[in-house]
Amino acid sequence: MRSIRIGTRGSQLALAQAHETKARLCAAHELPEEAVEIIIIKTTGDMVRDRPLAEIGGKGLFTKEIEEALLDGRIDMAVHSMKDVPAQLPAGLEIVCHLPREDARDAFLSPKAQGIATLPEGARVGTSSVRRAAQLLAVRPDVQIVPFRGNVDTRLRKLEEGVADATFLACAGLRRLGLERHITQAVPVEEMLPAVAQGAIGIETRADDSDTRALLEPLNDAGTAVQVAAERGFLIRLEGSCRTPLAAHAVVDGDSVWLRCEALTLDGSQRWQVERRGALADAARLGEDAAEEILARAGDALVR
Repeated sequence: MRSIRIGTRGSQLALAQAHETKARLCAAHELPEEAVEIIIIKTTGDMVRDRPLAEIGGKGLFTKEIEEALLDGRIDMAVHSMKDVPAQLPAGLEIVCHLPREDARDAFLSPKAQGIATLPEGARVGTSSVRRAAQLLAVRPDVQIVPFRGNVDTRLRKLEEGVADATFLACAGLRRLGLERHITQAVPVEEMLPAVAQGAIGIETRADDSDTRALLEPLNDAGTAVQVAAERGFLIRLEGSCRTPLAAHAVVDGDSVWLRCEALTLDGSQRWQVERRGALADAARLGEDAAEEILARAGDALVR
């Protein structure tokens, strides 16, 4: 039998996520390591690092080439950070599995402050995330936003070199890489609502590939799937892109889900926040309903 082929980006974090998927597959089906092959696929988002994503086509540039390999049969499944997955998937592809979610919070990293409130006046904060920039400017309009792109090591190096006084990364990525020692503060979600599906790993397959879907079924974490459905319901209804400052965080509480959502203007001067609670089966609809309220309240002020 040929090996099961997992497609992934080549960054340290992407490879850690792919290896976690491989380990879970092997454990679930008692497979030898050689039965699962990890195939690295370079994406446009990885190759172009000197410009913000919004200028070169959006977050889909981290998934496009991998999805092309999936559609033409070069790989059997693709492992993604769900926060990098665009609102709309290509025809014929589906996210069929979510691994257990890591810490969804943003990590504040700084040698000069213990948190957002204690940043020096006019501090330079490195980020290329329009969400993080808008949320920061909403409470600290005095800070300067410095464009920061690159993998985790690159951003840590830039911070060490003094390119910025502080930066943000995802707690999940730092934990998966064993780099949590760099976290100055895990920012409470009440202070900075995370990106849609931050900390969640999704596995994408061809819609007609029932064999691969069956292999992945034991790996799926139902709670994470509900959280992602609610948060992405919000994203999809808003047709959000990497140019849109959006945030969402869902919590499963027994047989219900609590969803908090936020949208902002790019400069953080306006923000709209909504909450929804409902049944697990209604997770995606709750996200859509939250989006409808924000659309009604924000009107043309919301960049999409």
